[in-house]
Amino acid sequence: MNKEMSETLTRVGPGTRMGKLLRRYWVPALMSSEIAEPDSPQVRVQLLGEKLLAFRNSDGQACLISEFCSHRGVSLYFGRNEENGIRCAYHGVKFDGMGQCVDVPSSPQACARMHIKGYPCIERGGIVWTYMGPADQQPAAPELEWCTLPAEHVFVSKRVQYSNYLQAMEGGIDTAHVSYVHSFEVDGDPMHQGVKALDYIKADGNVSFEIEKQPFGLSLFGRRLGEPDSYYWRITQWLFPWFTLIAPFGKHALGGHVWVPIDDHNCWAWSINWQPDRPLTTEERSAMEAGKGIHVEYEAPDSFIPKYNRDNDYGMNRQAQKDKRSYSGIFGFAAQDYSLQESMGPIQDHEAEMLLPTDKAIVMARRMLHEAALGLEEGQTPPALDAGEQHVRPAGVLLPRDQDPVEWARENLAAAMSKPVFSL
Repeated sequence: MNKEMSETLTRVGPGTRMGKLLRRYWVPALMSSEIAEPDSPQVRVQLLGEKLLAFRNSDGQACLISEFCSHRGVSLYFGRNEENGIRCAYHGVKFDGMGQCVDVPSSPQACARMHIKGYPCIERGGIVWTYMGPADQQPAAPELEWCTLPAEHVFVSKRVQYSNYLQAMEGGIDTAHVSYVHSFEVDGDPMHQGVKALDYIKADGNVSFEIEKQPFGLSLFGRRLGEPDSYYWRITQWLFPWFTLIAPFGKHALGGHVWVPIDDHNCWAWSINWQPDRPLTTEERSAMEAGKGIHVEYEAPDSFIPKYNRDNDYGMNRQAQKDKRSYSGIFGFAAQDYSLQESMGPIQDHEAEMLLPTDKAIVMARRMLHEAALGLEEGQTPPALDAGEQHVRPAGVLLPRDQDPVEWARENLAAAMSKPVFSL
């Protein structure tokens, strides 16, 4: 990437190229449980460089407005959530769930000019989603599989990551690293035990890739040696602009992420597990709540800050690294990933990187994002706005060495949500 491309992809605030593009999609804002009850305490939220306030109004509707009162700039976090609106604690100016001023006690005639930003919200998959783009361009609601299932089938968590969303998401796109950074711990994780595919992943670090561009984004086909007459293919999916789906392991829950910018230097890493055909078991949910698999323990309850973070060197254990109990000396799949991604700095120096063949999918994703951002400036419609294109799954499968995995996927992963899960 040159400097212009890097700047375009990593700057997400209002008015920036990427900021304008990302605002054309439904954005995961916060968990529904963070504003569980009508008129419960409001919550600060920062998305795409904007400081916002989320609350559930008296009618039970999730709402998202600017954090600051238009009168004197006071934070509405200190206001009163009552009677379908937030009333500023300073002078009583009141705003509804779309930021419309509905009362100025000291000057009623000023109400019409006191409005603040407000964004529409919907709730799916235990998440409050918001749309921050032009009102007349609002797309259909998300239809990712985990958004459409009963709550008992799904577990959702999130964490703060101290890096730009792009390098975090590229870690989700890059499946070559699985044979290295996760290799010494994967057998002991309860969400990966008893899985034949791990033998192939650990035995063959020389993964090669085929990438197919899709209406929804990219399908990534990672090939490793399987049995003497077969290859093991991990088929992961990148759904434009920020969703990744992980190739499944055995009968364990499917998994995926959403990588959402907080600002240019920080992001929310959402992690989702789900079982398409049944509720999660008590054991599965307990493991997820304990921070196993793709989830994390928190530094403090509901802080969303990982327990192992940059302030404690992510719990680095050099002896465990030496003893080959942890490849990087850090434990936990998520921590193993975000520790390395944060080590690049808030925004990595893209001009200095020297990419390898295994980075092909990252290169293609960057180009798609860049082209879409520039195209939007020229009046082109952004890609993957059709929610029906999100009806896709990842897969893990052994195929004969002479079988084309792309053709196999076209036949077996089209309309995947109505078909069995392909997993080893």
